[in-house]
Amino acid sequence: MKYSFVRFILVGIVNTIVGLSFMYLFLHALGLSYWMSTFLGNSVGACVSYFLNRNFTFKSQNSVSTSAIRFVIVILCCYFFSYLVAETLVVWLFHANELFNESVITDFSVLVGTGMYTVLNYFGQRFFVFPEYKKYKKAGS
Repeated sequence: MKYSFVRFILVGIVNTIVGLSFMYLFLHALGLSYWMSTFLGNSVGACVSYFLNRNFTFKSQNSVSTSAIRFVIVILCCYFFSYLVAETLVVWLFHANELFNESVITDFSVLVGTGMYTVLNYFGQRFFVFPEYKKYKKAGS
């Protein structure tokens, strides 16, 4: 499990860079809302994540159709929970403080949501999307 988490983090770095780049592009360059920007950016990152985690992190032999459906379920649950909690928490913590404008609060909400999403997503993928990882684990990996 410890090696799968290290590989998951490496893949996560790649898909987080991709996803966050698109989130902030949609948010600031295209002027889309928080929810639209995080959903679209997260969707792009999720596509990268699925293929890298399936082939590199968990080395899954599950059918693509089965694992893809489970992956979408995990992604959506993690997405809505993480970004809703993050936005609610950050607004609650910072809104009373007049030092932070709405843009800073929104940007920080995106970062907090991304962190929560990453942790929840690992466990969802590890135990629900690609659960047979242990069967295919090679000695020393």
